[in-house]
Amino acid sequence: MTATQDAPTTAATSRRTTAGRDGRRTAPYFFLAPAIVLFVVFLALPIAYAVYLSFRTEQVSGLGLGSGARTQVWTGFTNYAQALTDPEFLASVGRVALYGVIVVPTMLGLALIFALMLDSRRSRARGFSRISIFLPYAVPAVISSLLWGFIYLPDVSPFYYVFDRLGWDVPSLFSSNLVIFAVANIAVWGGVGFNMVVIYTSLKSIPTELYEAARLDGCSETRIAWRIKIPIVTPSIIMTFVFSMIATLQVFAEPTTLKPLSNTISSTWTPLMKVYRDAFIRGDLYSAAATSVIIAVATFALSFGFLHLVQSRAFGQEK
Repeated sequence: MTATQDAPTTAATSRRTTAGRDGRRTAPYFFLAPAIVLFVVFLALPIAYAVYLSFRTEQVSGLGLGSGARTQVWTGFTNYAQALTDPEFLASVGRVALYGVIVVPTMLGLALIFALMLDSRRSRARGFSRISIFLPYAVPAVISSLLWGFIYLPDVSPFYYVFDRLGWDVPSLFSSNLVIFAVANIAVWGGVGFNMVVIYTSLKSIPTELYEAARLDGCSETRIAWRIKIPIVTPSIIMTFVFSMIATLQVFAEPTTLKPLSNTISSTWTPLMKVYRDAFIRGDLYSAAATSVIIAVATFALSFGFLHLVQSRAFGQEK
């Protein structure tokens, strides 16, 4: 009788245990479900649709009026070939490359210098300094571009007024030779703070015992920074370099905002500006999709190629 009563109890306990295990296995997916849905709806599906459009074009029959006059047809890699041979696209790539050469080293160099200065034991007012350096990053790119744009305009800029009173003939930063430095200055002004915080956070994680040992050996603050701090925070510098490179390839807000203020910035000044013009001004979604896919592939290849190169060198040095 007892054995008969214990059997249902054991079976019920086993079922509860199995249900509990199943619940623990499915719980992570339940919490991940919102993020997965958002990723699929707002990122994966748009990317897939852009790739789909990049292989198609619109065929117009007759005057293009009436139902069935405009149809999508498969074109293969024609849109990609046209994008890669487009002089405007190639010129925009060259400008972005020069822009990156100016922006990335300057921005990361200043971020590293500011981080080392804040981490120095001789620094004062660290809280105020951190906020002052980081504050430009909190300003939206459109707002900062407008602010700097009016500073660049000789007719309204207080700086050009002072230069004129002093008798200095200072060329306009909106000239064809200097406009790229004008755009780069906005990116540097806004990006130094973020990169500084990343590097400074990495510096604060270094054990202070290393500094004390180095000082006992007679190392100066400059030598400690060069021999201890910079090598240890190199991974953070690499990470900020990758982020800065991706942002450089996708520069759009600054030149687009400055474009109404200057005739030297065209509608295809950067690759993303060309994508915007083709898609929303010319209405050629298919060419714009192909160009955007090219930009995405180039960004992916450069980012992961750089990381692979760094990891290969680090692995070779360890051997």
